Amino acid sequence: MTATAPAAPTRSLRHAARQLWSLIAIPAVAILLSLVVGSVIILVSELIIPDHAFDWTLPITAYKALLEGSIGSPQAIVNTLVATTPLILGGLSVALGFKAGLFNIGAQGQFLMGALGAVIVGVMVATWPPIVAIPIAVAAGILFGAAWGFIPGILKAVSGAHEVVTTIMLNYIAVAIIAALVSGPLKVPGSPSPITFDVGNAAFPIVLGKNGHIGIFIALFCVFLVWFVLYRTTWGFQVRAVGANPDAARYAGMRPRVVTTLTMTAAGALAGLAGVCVLLGVTHSMTSAFGTTVGFDSISVALLARSDPFAIVPAALLFGGMRAGAGLMQIQAQIPAELVDVLQATILLFLIMSPVLRRVFRLRSAQSALGAGGETTITKSYGGETVVR
Repeated sequence: MTATAPAAPTRSLRHAARQLWSLIAIPAVAILLSLVVGSVIILVSELIIPDHAFDWTLPITAYKALLEGSIGSPQAIVNTLVATTPLILGGLSVALGFKAGLFNIGAQGQFLMGALGAVIVGVMVATWPPIVAIPIAVAAGILFGAAWGFIPGILKAVSGAHEVVTTIMLNYIAVAIIAALVSGPLKVPGSPSPITFDVGNAAFPIVLGKNGHIGIFIALFCVFLVWFVLYRTTWGFQVRAVGANPDAARYAGMRPRVVTTLTMTAAGALAGLAGVCVLLGVTHSMTSAFGTTVGFDSISVALLARSDPFAIVPAALLFGGMRAGAGLMQIQAQIPAELVDVLQATILLFLIMSPVLRRVFRLRSAQSALGAGGETTITKSYGGETVVR
């Protein structure tokens, strides 16, 4: 008895290690392969530049600068957290849709509408006390984003219109609305280029470093909130049940149409809050060309995190760190910041190729990189019945 007692904890640790490896194997391989692809692109670009000395260590220099720019100093860490904040909220938005069997491509449009709502109301209450102005502007942005998520949700529930198609269309509509409003009624009179007034007292207060606003903590709170709703509430169980099998959920007394509509609305609210954090925490005003890649990066974040709310934090940190360090990489290594887009795109590509990676690298025990809900949602997004009965 005494001799075999230590074996149990050892077996438990080995089992836990195997479980952890099965979860992170494919994402880790995808990240490493993307770095290899980025290195090849850097070296090839060195070769094609005329009258230029070839430097085979340039990828190392570039990645070192990228790392230094993201975590090399306290302010760099704050910059990474600021860039990570909207990615966490956008990732939660996409992941929530995956849990319900919905592919929310419209996080970008919902992000833009959330920012639009925040700037419209923020300018209106710019002179009010911050304790009043900030919550009102935040609520407006959330409502605008939720409304932009409600539209594809109700269309899916009522007519079976596919959420991929409707959300993509709404992305373009959101861009057009912002361009029209900022160039028209929201424009500062006499300004040389279309721009809105500053949100004034509705701007988020800075609590970390030079630009670390309270949106960082709002995003972290939403991680716990989404996890609690999904795994500790009846509605969260219904979302996961509808995502797994809407017919079985309906026979169990659930209402897939209602769940679909509410889920897309909640996803829109989260993406809208991401826009709020950028508008009130970073830019404080909006141009007619306002926009980032947050909405589309959020899809990669959700896939890399396997749609798990807590795993979205490190996934968003990875992408946010790349964005924060891209400037220093461009300065020190003379590598365009667009390399970050290449790295993120190749990570997504390798995640989608997870069955191939499992076979090539003998990762038989590794779980799908798309996680529960993600792989099923993507693979059945086209060609099947889309009506929610």
